[in-house]
Amino acid sequence: MIQIGQYNELRIINKTESGLILSDGDKEALLPYNHVPKDAEIGQNINVFVYMHKDGKLHATTQKPLACVGDFAFLTVVEDGENGVFMDIGIDKDIYVPEKEQKRPMFKGDKHVVYVFLDDSTDRMVASSRLTNFVEEDEIDFEEGDEVSLLIVDRSDLGYNAIIDNKYIGLLYTNELFDQLNPGEVRKGWIKKVRVGGKIDLSLQPMGYGHILDTKEVLIKLLEQNQGLIALGDKSTPDDIYDLLKISKKAFKKTTGALYKERLITIGDHEIRLLSE
Repeated sequence: MIQIGQYNELRIINKTESGLILSDGDKEALLPYNHVPKDAEIGQNINVFVYMHKDGKLHATTQKPLACVGDFAFLTVVEDGENGVFMDIGIDKDIYVPEKEQKRPMFKGDKHVVYVFLDDSTDRMVASSRLTNFVEEDEIDFEEGDEVSLLIVDRSDLGYNAIIDNKYIGLLYTNELFDQLNPGEVRKGWIKKVRVGGKIDLSLQPMGYGHILDTKEVLIKLLEQNQGLIALGDKSTPDDIYDLLKISKKAFKKTTGALYKERLITIGDHEIRLLSE
């Protein structure tokens, strides 16, 4: 069965004036000639993205869309429409966002994270910026410390909302961030805590002692490269620590504390020294 808004492996069964006719054995889709590969022949299979054209028929393309149905994506508004706007999804057909699916009004040139889905009545792809209507809230199987992919959505009073692994939504707290974030960025992140009710706290820093082991190696190597001395210590600011090591001050203190107990370093208010063997 042809999946609208997805990639499909279809067979070329005929040629017409408008393009190639592709089929899954049940339904058919038109692949216009401007998207037909040079070596395409009747009887071959071809991988294409299928969507519902404005003429009410299935069309196919070899263009690569920025998102498929079921994806969250950062898209640009390219045209105002009646009771909604159109966004560029990377193929010849733009995607429609009805007014009722806009969390806040959208205007030409705006960029928003949206969710792509099929309109039940037309089978056409549409999008929504009301993301909480589409994220999963049940069966959250994350554990604290799990590494995840984050799509930064927008800023809130507490920090930045982010889509997690294209399924869930979580929060990065402002007071734990040492880097500038922008909507649409894709970042590596970690699960900090899963709260009662499905709320997820996130971090841009790895969690747990395994991260400390990695950071210990980085710090020792940095000391060796700088004649056994770096200008960071107990009273260094979080910004100074992050600029050099890309870790929080809390992680820095855990790391230096572990190295001090192993008698590998001495640490002062504003410097760390590597002890010679």
